[in-house]
Amino acid sequence: MHEPPPAEPPSPGLEKLLSLISPTDTCRGMFFNGVLDAARVLGGDELWTMCFRVVGERKFVDFLSYPVTGFIRAVFLASETLGPTMGGVAYVMHELGRRGTNDFLCSTVGKTMLALAGTDPFRLLAAVPSGCRVSLSYGERSVERVGEHHARMLARRDFLPLHYNEGLITAALEQSSARRIQVQGFRRTLLDVDYDVRWS
Repeated sequence: MHEPPPAEPPSPGLEKLLSLISPTDTCRGMFFNGVLDAARVLGGDELWTMCFRVVGERKFVDFLSYPVTGFIRAVFLASETLGPTMGGVAYVMHELGRRGTNDFLCSTVGKTMLALAGTDPFRLLAAVPSGCRVSLSYGERSVERVGEHHARMLARRDFLPLHYNEGLITAALEQSSARRIQVQGFRRTLLDVDYDVRWS
């Protein structure tokens, strides 16, 4: 008789995530600008104002680094505010991840990454960890090939919500020749997630 597989750890809530972040864990200003812009587009000036307050009421320079706590607070606030009218919190987090990635890909570093990867889906996915290293001071990410149209991205000590990262990976692959993109995260520990990525 087979034993059932171990249950996935629950997704850490906002307060739990914040308790695990250290003062040296940072992300680039473009992440903050991306979530603020998305809040205004998706939720109007009122939501933008709410998010602006929660990130500390300051302007962010795209390539300067800031404590990631404010960004995480804004992602949760926008997702929980918009979720009831936009298909749920997970959907909004996915959309924020997509929009944030598109902002990054329009930057000088993002354009360079796209030029080096070309339209090959695996090469583009394999470039995501280096893009994260440029943008985030914490965590480790790696990519392994599983099949011709199948790969896996492993994220370790990553504070970005699982659904945000699913949107991030989807947006990156949409710049390639990949079609019918499917990204699904499987949580291993509170901060470790494996992302199964398939395309045609």
